[in-house]
Amino acid sequence: MRRRTVSPIKGGVVGKAIGVFDSGLGGLTVFRELRKRLPAEDIIYFGDTARVPYGSKSRDTVVRFSLENAGFLAGLGVKMIVVACNTSSSCSLPLLRRVHRIPIIGVVEPGVPTALKATLNGRIGLIGTRATVSSGVYEKALRRAGKGIRVFSRACPLFVPLVEEGWTRRDLTYSVAEYYLRPLRKRRIDTLILGCTHYPLLKGIIGRVMGKGVVLVDSAFQTAMRVSEILRENGIENTRSRGSDSFYVSDEVNMFRRVGSRFFGSRIDEVKKVDVK
Repeated sequence: MRRRTVSPIKGGVVGKAIGVFDSGLGGLTVFRELRKRLPAEDIIYFGDTARVPYGSKSRDTVVRFSLENAGFLAGLGVKMIVVACNTSSSCSLPLLRRVHRIPIIGVVEPGVPTALKATLNGRIGLIGTRATVSSGVYEKALRRAGKGIRVFSRACPLFVPLVEEGWTRRDLTYSVAEYYLRPLRKRRIDTLILGCTHYPLLKGIIGRVMGKGVVLVDSAFQTAMRVSEILRENGIENTRSRGSDSFYVSDEVNMFRRVGSRFFGSRIDEVKKVDVK
């Protein structure tokens, strides 16, 4: 599969790239869905690997990092920014939209309608980082959109390092998942939102722990669908060229290339290290 980097894009808005940022690697699951959905678009990814994880940091710190990340992508002339990080989406999206005049979308809002459509008993679970869970952003969005909805949340901080170690099928990971998810299972939820972009790689184990009666909602696909809609609505969808991929990180390149290929689903050849401060 072709992989090449792109320089900052000039010219008309249609021909400009889509910018995507995450605290590290997890946003590559969103990037992968964007590439499937929008094959003609140039897409630039920035992973803030020097400052990962965001989920254990204060809200003010996450907002500051998010502003810097978005500023870096805006400086490359992107036509749209996707905040492919649940923690950043939960803490910083309103401010990012005030600062930048291009469309900006997070990964929280697109998954909410899917969860509401999936639930039959109105009992929805959410798993994510501590910052995402404590923000309450999913609960607010779900309750605004659906009457009588009950939301049960659980932070799962060990899931991220387990995924990045590649331990997605280990007995240890199953035991951790059982510990985290048992309280949600007791709540009789029928829908579970995977509120972190790392978690889709644990779908197999999470599904085993929760049982067949629980629908798992991965917002990456819904986010890609929403991005496609926004591009069409604003008349900036690119349908006339073959899209290219570009990857930037704020720290070690080789680790991102090696581990990131698992998230992306194909080989990542070239990565550039940058300082976004």
